[in-house]
Amino acid sequence: MSLKNSKKVFVVKHGDEWATKTANTKRVTKVFDTQQAAIVAGRTQAINNGKELTIQNKHGQFREKNSYGNDPKNVKG
Repeated sequence: MSLKNSKKVFVVKHGDEWATKTANTKRVTKVFDTQQAAIVAGRTQAINNGKELTIQNKHGQFREKNSYGNDPKNVKG
């Protein structure tokens, strides 16, 4: 398993619906009617597990990434 992707949660297009998926798994975690519902669930999963959330747009391109718990602690700014 790749350590680089082991801490990622994805919101992906799943047919006509949206789903959450954990990195390095073949199956989706849960399916939702709307992207917004999938984002809420994915964000909760990422926060609870200290993972990164990556959101896909309807064309299959990743449009947004948010990190929850994996940020370096010694960053100035």
